This record gives sequence, C-alpha cells and structure tokens, in this order.
Amino acid sequence: MRTRDEHKASVIREKAISMIVNEGFDGMSMQKLAKSAGVSPATLYIYYRNREDMLEQLYEFVQTAFANAALKEFDPTMNFEKGLWVQWKNRMRFIEECPHYFRFFEQFRNSPQINRSSIGMVAFKDNMHQFVSNAVKRGEIRKVEPEIFWSLAYGSFYSLLKFHLQQRTMMNPDFKVTDAKMKQLLNMVVKSLKP
Repeated sequence: MRTRDEHKASVIREKAISMIVNEGFDGMSMQKLAKSAGVSPATLYIYYRNREDMLEQLYEFVQTAFANAALKEFDPTMNFEKGLWVQWKNRMRFIEECPHYFRFFEQFRNSPQINRSSIGMVAFKDNMHQFVSNAVKRGEIRKVEPEIFWSLAYGSFYSLLKFHLQQRTMMNPDFKVTDAKMKQLLNMVVKSLKP
C-alpha cells in the first residue's frame, strides 16, 4: 500500500480548489486534476475514494480553515458589538488572505453538495449560537428568527464585502472597504438589532 505524501496532498487539494473556482464543478474531472497536479490518476485514489469524497473533503478542509479564522480571538461571551466586530474583521482577513477558499466555499454552499449530512461545523455553530443567545439574555439585541438575524448581522457585511472584491460599484468605480466603512455599517446593524 502506498503512503500519503502531505506535500502532494496539499498540491492536489489546492489544484482541485482552483480548478473548481475557475471552471466550476462540471469543469473538474479526476483526469484533469491529475494532469494539473502532475500526478497519475491512480495517485488521486490514495487520497480520495472517488470524486464525491474529494469534494466533501475539500469542503471540510476549507470550512475548517474558515471556522478557525472566524473564531480567532473570539469569545461567545463577548459584548455583542465587540464580538460582531471581531467576527467581521476575522472573516474579512480570511477572505483577503484566501480569496480562492472563499470563492470555493460560496460555490459549494450554493450547490446540491451542501445537503450531505456528514458536512457540518458543530463547534463553529455552537459558538455562534451561544454568542447570539448571550446577547439576547443581556438585552443587547432583541430575539428574532435566526434567518432575520443572519440577514442583518452578516448579509449586510457580505454585500459590502462583495463590492470590495469587485472593487467597483455603479456609483464608485474605485470602491474599497475600510475600517471606517465597516464601523459605519456595524453601527447601523447593531442599532437595527437593539431591543
């Protein structure tokens, strides 16, 4: 039995993620991936049982990287405004440092692959749930349906971020997100969630 080479595994993983980001799920085949990674097609099966297993492992890898970045210096007992700011800053940093992971994550989340029951972020979800519950108990925010909360607390942030990634808007061809712009949006979001 052949052993796993972690460097080779990393090259295969990064090539697969790039291929999916650039060509979509349908544009990525095991044959094309093997050629792009400079390995034989048989080598891929040392690391993955099949294409579906590979996709699931890639998503788990990116999801774990995202969760680790998002939870850095975050504590679910934080004051709501401070905790949300830490979350936004961490997410912004992750997206700027790993834009291909973000694009892959978004593609995967909007695909039928996300419905697989084995894919989950238990620790991350627990931290987020505890953070929101604590803020509601302390009276910092009002209790709303989770979808309403996520749309307000994170939907607006991701909309702003997409303008930043495109680096232009209809009104501003040179748009960039700054801390000041993020703080302005944060203040509006916090105000909208207050009791």
